[in-house]
Amino acid sequence: MSTEHIQNAFQQRLDKGDFIEPKDDMPDGYRTHLIRQISQHAHSEVIGMQPEGNWITRAPSLRAKQILLAKIQDEGGHGLYLYSAAETLGITRSEMIQQLHSGKAKYSNIFNYPALTWADIGAIGWLVDGAAIVNQVSLQRTSFGPYSRAMVRICKEESFHQRQGYEIMAHMMNGTADQKEMAQDAMNRWWWPALMMFGPHDSDSPHSGDAFKWKIKRESNDELRQRFIDKTVQQAEVIGLTIPDPKLKWNEAKNHYDHGEINWNEFHEVIRGNGPCNKQRMEHHIKVHEAGAWVREAAEAYKKKRLNKESLVTI
Repeated sequence: MSTEHIQNAFQQRLDKGDFIEPKDDMPDGYRTHLIRQISQHAHSEVIGMQPEGNWITRAPSLRAKQILLAKIQDEGGHGLYLYSAAETLGITRSEMIQQLHSGKAKYSNIFNYPALTWADIGAIGWLVDGAAIVNQVSLQRTSFGPYSRAMVRICKEESFHQRQGYEIMAHMMNGTADQKEMAQDAMNRWWWPALMMFGPHDSDSPHSGDAFKWKIKRESNDELRQRFIDKTVQQAEVIGLTIPDPKLKWNEAKNHYDHGEINWNEFHEVIRGNGPCNKQRMEHHIKVHEAGAWVREAAEAYKKKRLNKESLVTI
Protein backbone atom coordinates (compact mmCIF):
# COMPACT_ATOMS: atom_id res chain seq x y z
CA MET A 1 0.00 0.00 0.00
CA SER A 2 1.45 3.39 -1.00
CA THR A 3 2.25 6.10 1.53
CA GLU A 4 -0.27 8.42 -0.12
CA HIS A 5 -3.00 5.78 0.11
CA ILE A 6 -2.26 5.20 3.81
CA GLN A 7 -2.38 8.93 4.50
CA ASN A 8 -5.67 9.37 2.65
CA ALA A 9 -7.29 6.40 4.41
CA PHE A 10 -5.97 7.67 7.73
CA GLN A 11 -7.39 11.15 7.22
CA GLN A 12 -10.75 9.71 6.22
CA ARG A 13 -10.88 7.80 9.52
CA LEU A 14 -10.05 10.96 11.45
CA ASP A 15 -12.66 12.97 9.59
CA LYS A 16 -15.27 10.34 10.54
CA GLY A 17 -14.32 10.75 14.19
CA ASP A 18 -12.61 7.37 14.64
CA PHE A 19 -10.01 6.86 17.33
CA ILE A 20 -6.57 5.68 16.23
CA GLU A 21 -5.12 2.72 18.12
CA PRO A 22 -1.42 1.76 18.44
CA LYS A 23 -1.44 -1.06 15.86
CA ASP A 24 -3.29 0.99 13.23
CA ASP A 25 -1.49 2.36 10.20
CA MET A 26 -0.53 5.98 10.80
CA PRO A 27 1.74 8.55 9.10
CA ASP A 28 5.19 8.93 10.61
CA GLY A 29 4.45 12.59 11.29
CA TYR A 30 1.42 11.69 13.40
CA ARG A 31 3.42 9.23 15.44
CA THR A 32 6.29 11.68 15.93
CA HIS A 33 3.94 14.50 16.94
CA LEU A 34 2.22 12.31 19.52
CA ILE A 35 5.48 11.07 21.02
CA ARG A 36 6.66 14.66 21.42
CA GLN A 37 3.38 15.85 22.95
CA ILE A 38 2.62 12.89 25.23
CA SER A 39 6.19 12.58 26.52
CA GLN A 40 6.26 16.33 27.23
CA HIS A 41 2.99 15.93 29.11
CA ALA A 42 4.42 13.01 31.11
CA HIS A 43 7.63 14.90 31.93
CA SER A 44 5.52 17.84 33.14
CA GLU A 45 3.57 15.65 35.56
CA VAL A 46 6.76 14.20 37.05
CA ILE A 47 8.75 17.45 37.22
CA GLY A 48 5.64 19.10 38.67
CA MET A 49 6.01 16.94 41.78
CA GLN A 50 9.15 18.85 42.79
CA PRO A 51 7.84 22.27 43.89
CA GLU A 52 5.08 20.64 45.94
CA GLY A 53 7.34 17.93 47.34
CA ASN A 54 9.41 20.63 49.01
CA TRP A 55 6.37 21.52 51.16
CA ILE A 56 5.46 18.07 52.49
CA THR A 57 7.41 18.56 55.72
CA ARG A 58 6.24 22.18 56.06
CA ALA A 59 2.51 21.74 55.53
CA PRO A 60 0.62 23.65 58.27
CA SER A 61 -1.43 20.67 59.50
CA LEU A 62 -1.57 16.89 59.34
CA ARG A 63 -4.66 17.12 57.12
CA ALA A 64 -2.87 19.47 54.72
CA LYS A 65 0.10 17.08 54.62
CA GLN A 66 -2.12 14.07 53.85
CA ILE A 67 -3.87 15.90 51.02
CA LEU A 68 -0.60 17.15 49.55
CA LEU A 69 0.92 13.66 49.67
CA ALA A 70 -2.14 12.25 47.89
CA LYS A 71 -1.89 14.93 45.23
CA ILE A 72 1.83 14.34 44.59
CA GLN A 73 1.17 10.62 44.35
CA ASP A 74 -1.55 11.30 41.77
CA GLU A 75 0.86 13.35 39.66
CA GLY A 76 3.41 10.54 39.66
CA GLY A 77 0.65 8.21 38.50
CA HIS A 78 -0.34 10.59 35.73
CA GLY A 79 3.24 10.53 34.48
CA LEU A 80 3.16 6.72 34.42
CA TYR A 81 -0.14 6.64 32.49
CA LEU A 82 1.29 9.01 29.92
CA TYR A 83 4.66 7.29 29.56
CA SER A 84 2.74 4.05 28.99
CA ALA A 85 0.58 5.69 26.32
CA ALA A 86 3.68 7.03 24.54
CA GLU A 87 5.35 3.61 24.68
CA THR A 88 2.54 2.18 22.53
CA LEU A 89 3.93 4.36 19.73
CA GLY A 90 7.27 2.55 19.67
CA ILE A 91 9.47 4.61 21.99
CA THR A 92 10.86 3.30 25.27
CA ARG A 93 10.63 5.04 28.61
CA SER A 94 14.43 5.12 28.79
CA GLU A 95 14.55 6.97 25.48
CA MET A 96 12.03 9.53 26.70
CA ILE A 97 13.96 10.14 29.91
CA GLN A 98 17.20 10.51 27.95
CA GLN A 99 15.56 13.08 25.68
CA LEU A 100 14.46 15.01 28.77
CA HIS A 101 17.93 14.95 30.33
CA SER A 102 19.63 15.96 27.09
CA GLY A 103 17.30 18.93 26.62
CA LYS A 104 15.72 17.54 23.45
CA ALA A 105 12.38 17.05 25.22
CA LYS A 106 10.69 19.82 27.18
CA TYR A 107 8.18 20.08 29.99
CA SER A 108 5.67 22.79 30.91
CA ASN A 109 7.10 26.25 31.55
CA ILE A 110 5.08 26.58 34.77
CA PHE A 111 7.24 24.19 36.78
CA ASN A 112 10.30 26.39 36.47
CA TYR A 113 8.94 28.88 39.00
CA PRO A 114 9.61 28.55 42.75
CA ALA A 115 7.00 27.75 45.43
CA LEU A 116 8.04 30.31 48.03
CA THR A 117 5.20 30.07 50.57
CA TRP A 118 2.32 27.79 51.52
CA ALA A 119 0.06 30.10 49.50
CA ASP A 120 2.03 29.05 46.41
CA ILE A 121 0.82 25.49 46.98
CA GLY A 122 -2.71 26.87 46.90
CA ALA A 123 -2.01 28.86 43.74
CA ILE A 124 -0.45 25.84 42.04
CA GLY A 125 -3.45 23.66 42.85
CA TRP A 126 -6.04 26.25 41.90
CA LEU A 127 -4.42 28.03 38.94
CA VAL A 128 -1.93 25.53 37.50
CA ASP A 129 -4.09 22.45 37.88
CA GLY A 130 -7.12 24.53 36.88
CA ALA A 131 -5.41 25.48 33.63
CA ALA A 132 -4.36 21.85 33.15
CA ILE A 133 -7.97 20.67 33.52
CA VAL A 134 -9.20 23.07 30.83
CA ASN A 135 -6.58 21.73 28.43
CA GLN A 136 -6.98 18.09 29.40
CA VAL A 137 -10.78 18.05 29.16
CA SER A 138 -10.31 19.04 25.53
CA LEU A 139 -7.74 16.24 25.12
CA GLN A 140 -10.33 13.65 26.16
CA ARG A 141 -11.48 13.97 22.55
CA THR A 142 -8.03 13.70 21.03
CA SER A 143 -7.77 11.23 18.17
CA PHE A 144 -5.24 8.79 19.69
CA GLY A 145 -7.13 6.27 21.81
CA PRO A 146 -4.59 5.59 24.61
CA TYR A 147 -4.02 9.33 25.13
CA SER A 148 -7.73 10.07 25.17
CA ARG A 149 -8.46 7.32 27.68
CA ALA A 150 -5.62 8.41 29.97
CA MET A 151 -7.12 11.91 30.03
CA VAL A 152 -10.46 10.67 31.33
CA ARG A 153 -8.93 9.36 34.55
CA ILE A 154 -6.40 12.17 34.89
CA CYS A 155 -9.09 14.85 34.65
CA LYS A 156 -11.06 13.28 37.51
CA GLU A 157 -8.00 13.44 39.75
CA GLU A 158 -7.01 16.93 38.59
CA SER A 159 -10.40 18.25 39.66
CA PHE A 160 -9.55 17.16 43.23
CA HIS A 161 -6.23 18.99 42.94
CA GLN A 162 -7.94 22.19 41.85
CA ARG A 163 -10.38 22.06 44.77
CA GLN A 164 -7.49 21.48 47.17
CA GLY A 165 -5.70 24.58 45.90
CA TYR A 166 -8.82 26.75 45.94
CA GLU A 167 -9.57 25.65 49.51
CA ILE A 168 -6.10 26.76 50.63
CA MET A 169 -6.52 30.17 49.01
CA ALA A 170 -10.04 30.61 50.38
CA HIS A 171 -8.91 29.79 53.93
CA MET A 172 -6.02 32.23 53.69
CA MET A 173 -8.31 34.99 52.38
CA ASN A 174 -10.51 34.34 55.41
CA GLY A 175 -7.56 34.63 57.79
CA THR A 176 -5.23 37.31 59.09
CA ALA A 177 -3.97 40.34 57.18
CA ASP A 178 -0.62 38.59 56.69
CA GLN A 179 -2.31 35.49 55.30
CA LYS A 180 -4.36 37.58 52.89
CA GLU A 181 -1.23 39.38 51.74
CA MET A 182 0.54 36.07 51.24
CA ALA A 183 -2.35 34.71 49.14
CA GLN A 184 -2.47 37.83 46.97
CA ASP A 185 1.29 37.72 46.48
CA ALA A 186 1.05 34.12 45.27
CA MET A 187 -1.76 35.11 42.90
CA ASN A 188 0.36 37.96 41.53
CA ARG A 189 3.29 35.65 40.79
CA TRP A 190 1.40 32.66 39.36
CA TRP A 191 -1.34 34.29 37.28
CA TRP A 192 0.68 35.14 34.19
CA PRO A 193 2.74 31.90 34.08
CA ALA A 194 -0.56 29.99 34.37
CA LEU A 195 -1.87 31.80 31.27
CA MET A 196 1.36 30.92 29.45
CA MET A 197 0.70 27.23 30.11
CA PHE A 198 -1.71 27.10 27.18
CA GLY A 199 1.12 28.01 24.82
CA PRO A 200 1.55 30.86 22.34
CA HIS A 201 -1.04 31.95 19.81
CA ASP A 202 -1.61 29.06 17.39
CA SER A 203 -0.46 31.25 14.49
CA ASP A 204 2.95 31.34 16.22
CA SER A 205 3.15 27.60 16.89
CA PRO A 206 4.83 25.37 14.28
CA HIS A 207 2.93 22.28 15.45
CA SER A 208 -0.66 23.55 15.54
CA GLY A 209 -1.51 23.02 11.87
CA ASP A 210 -0.85 19.28 11.90
CA ALA A 211 -2.38 18.92 15.37
CA PHE A 212 -5.71 20.30 14.13
CA LYS A 213 -5.60 18.32 10.88
CA TRP A 214 -4.97 15.07 12.74
CA LYS A 215 -7.60 15.86 15.41
CA ILE A 216 -4.95 15.64 18.13
CA LYS A 217 -5.99 19.14 19.05
CA ARG A 218 -9.63 20.25 18.97
CA GLU A 219 -9.47 23.82 20.28
CA SER A 220 -6.94 26.61 19.93
CA ASN A 221 -4.59 27.77 22.67
CA ASP A 222 -6.37 31.11 22.83
CA GLU A 223 -9.82 29.51 23.10
CA LEU A 224 -8.68 27.35 26.00
CA ARG A 225 -6.92 30.26 27.70
CA GLN A 226 -10.06 32.41 27.39
CA ARG A 227 -12.19 29.68 28.97
CA PHE A 228 -9.79 29.47 31.90
CA ILE A 229 -9.78 33.25 32.40
CA ASP A 230 -13.58 33.56 32.29
CA LYS A 231 -14.01 30.83 34.91
CA THR A 232 -11.14 31.79 37.20
CA VAL A 233 -11.91 35.52 37.44
CA GLN A 234 -15.27 34.71 38.98
CA GLN A 235 -13.70 32.27 41.44
CA ALA A 236 -11.18 34.92 42.50
CA GLU A 237 -13.95 37.46 43.11
CA VAL A 238 -15.80 35.07 45.43
CA ILE A 239 -12.87 34.85 47.86
CA GLY A 240 -11.69 38.44 47.44
CA LEU A 241 -8.51 37.99 45.41
CA THR A 242 -7.52 40.55 42.77
CA ILE A 243 -6.39 39.42 39.32
CA PRO A 244 -3.04 41.17 38.63
CA ASP A 245 -4.09 42.51 35.24
CA PRO A 246 -5.08 46.20 35.05
CA LYS A 247 -6.50 45.64 31.56
CA LEU A 248 -8.86 42.87 32.64
CA LYS A 249 -12.41 43.91 31.76
CA TRP A 250 -15.68 42.20 30.94
CA ASN A 251 -16.59 42.58 27.27
CA GLU A 252 -20.36 42.47 26.95
CA ALA A 253 -20.31 42.15 23.17
CA LYS A 254 -17.95 39.14 23.22
CA ASN A 255 -19.37 37.67 26.44
CA HIS A 256 -15.77 37.16 27.58
CA TYR A 257 -13.13 39.00 29.58
CA ASP A 258 -10.60 41.10 27.72
CA HIS A 259 -7.13 40.81 29.21
CA GLY A 260 -3.67 42.32 28.95
CA GLU A 261 -0.89 41.08 26.70
CA ILE A 262 1.14 38.13 27.95
CA ASN A 263 4.92 38.51 28.17
CA TRP A 264 5.89 35.96 25.54
CA ASN A 265 9.55 36.90 25.83
CA GLU A 266 9.48 35.53 29.38
CA PHE A 267 7.73 32.37 28.18
CA HIS A 268 10.37 31.66 25.53
CA GLU A 269 13.21 32.41 27.92
CA VAL A 270 11.84 29.88 30.41
CA ILE A 271 11.33 27.27 27.68
CA ARG A 272 14.93 27.81 26.55
CA GLY A 273 16.12 26.94 30.04
CA ASN A 274 16.53 30.39 31.53
CA GLY A 275 13.72 30.35 34.08
CA PRO A 276 14.21 30.74 37.84
CA CYS A 277 14.32 26.97 38.53
CA ASN A 278 15.18 25.22 35.23
CA LYS A 279 18.64 24.13 36.34
CA GLN A 280 17.44 23.07 39.79
CA ARG A 281 14.56 20.99 38.41
CA MET A 282 16.72 19.09 35.91
CA GLU A 283 19.61 18.52 38.30
CA HIS A 284 17.22 17.05 40.84
CA HIS A 285 15.54 14.79 38.27
CA ILE A 286 18.88 13.51 36.96
CA LYS A 287 20.22 12.93 40.49
CA VAL A 288 17.17 10.93 41.57
CA HIS A 289 17.05 9.01 38.29
CA GLU A 290 20.69 7.95 38.65
CA ALA A 291 20.24 7.07 42.33
CA GLY A 292 17.33 4.79 41.40
CA ALA A 293 19.27 2.88 38.73
CA TRP A 294 19.74 -0.12 41.03
CA VAL A 295 15.96 -0.50 41.41
CA ARG A 296 15.45 -0.62 37.64
CA GLU A 297 18.35 -3.06 37.25
CA ALA A 298 16.96 -5.34 39.96
CA ALA A 299 13.50 -5.27 38.40
CA GLU A 300 14.94 -6.11 34.98
CA ALA A 301 17.00 -8.98 36.43
CA TYR A 302 13.92 -10.37 38.18
CA LYS A 303 11.92 -10.11 34.98
CA LYS A 304 14.56 -12.04 33.01
CA LYS A 305 14.82 -14.71 35.70
CA ARG A 306 11.07 -15.17 35.73
CA LEU A 307 10.88 -15.38 31.94
CA ASN A 308 13.68 -17.98 31.88
CA LYS A 309 11.89 -20.02 34.53
CA GLU A 310 8.62 -19.89 32.60
CA SER A 311 10.35 -20.95 29.38
CA LEU A 312 11.87 -23.99 31.14
CA VAL A 313 8.45 -25.02 32.46
CA THR A 314 7.02 -24.77 28.94
CA ILE A 315 9.76 -26.97 27.53
